[in-house]
Amino acid sequence: MSSQKDDFEAVVKTGAPGTVAAFAPARKGGLAQIQHMLHLQPALVPLFVLAMSILTFGLLLGTKFFSPFALTLILQQVQIVGIVAAAQSLVILTAGIDLSVGAIAVLSSVIMGQFTFRYGLPVEVAVLCGLAFGTAIGTLNGWLVAVMKLPPFIVTLGMWQIVLAANFLYSRNETIRAQDIESQASLLQFLGTTFKVGANDAGQGGATFTYGVIAMVLIFVILAYMLRHTAWGRHIYAVGDDPDAAQLSGVNVRATIISVYALTGFVCAIAGWALIGRIGSVSPTSGQLLNIESITAVVIGGISLFGGRGSILGTFFGALIVGVFTLGLRLAGADAQWTFLLIGVLIIAAVAVDQWIRKVSG
Repeated sequence: MSSQKDDFEAVVKTGAPGTVAAFAPARKGGLAQIQHMLHLQPALVPLFVLAMSILTFGLLLGTKFFSPFALTLILQQVQIVGIVAAAQSLVILTAGIDLSVGAIAVLSSVIMGQFTFRYGLPVEVAVLCGLAFGTAIGTLNGWLVAVMKLPPFIVTLGMWQIVLAANFLYSRNETIRAQDIESQASLLQFLGTTFKVGANDAGQGGATFTYGVIAMVLIFVILAYMLRHTAWGRHIYAVGDDPDAAQLSGVNVRATIISVYALTGFVCAIAGWALIGRIGSVSPTSGQLLNIESITAVVIGGISLFGGRGSILGTFFGALIVGVFTLGLRLAGADAQWTFLLIGVLIIAAVAVDQWIRKVSG
């Protein structure tokens, strides 16, 4: 009886007409408090998994893994997937999905290369044209979803096929070699340019970064700020949570969705530029798995596939988790299939945790 009295104790305001009884809220257990905390800060789960992954591989491999070279190599390996995953996060937050992100990135890189070498445009103009094409394709996706009311999955699946075919037809399946780019249009490889931090006078040691890594980090920082501190960011979450309620509250749902897909196309075009720097050449066959890898990073990063919940910083952590597992298992000499197995387990676990967290009300 005493515990029931504590849980349901009524505090009665006396001395005034119309007295109302206010009930004290029920106390939450430890598990419920954790669930509520993760509901408010969904990036904590992938951050914890990332920290444990780094610690585990560090203990198993020692300095082989904990060297500045190895840790910065992870960033270099995930820079393309990270940039595309940042774009994918925006779409998934609106309860959509974009299967064309990889194809947009590759076509943008092909346009940059072909406009430079086939048409003789200045490389700066060619890069801008590639960025514009990516933005245009994303805008078209958004228009089909927001105005024509077509399902995002179907729209982007069809656009993926169209862009992929256009990529091969336009490029004639030809690769622009790294030697040609280095001698005539080095700006195309700019985001792949490396620089050292903390090296000695002889240029040895220290951490090696690329400008593509800097671009990835800046994209995440800018998008995180926009999602958290601007009306546009709040509108994205509102549309993903309940588009009808968002419309009734004054949010322009159509404009928000179109802007999200347009920005997604623009960011994917930046990924295409970074892809040239990463592989050194312009290849129409590169980046074939970017769409799947980007969704993997988003899901592991804790962004809900149902929309309206999650943090883009979680996506950054998700991309790093994939990079840590890939490099750690490679340094340990394990079969590459173990990477796919563990990543698959993480995906299922992330979705299960998301379903559990979504049970929290408010």
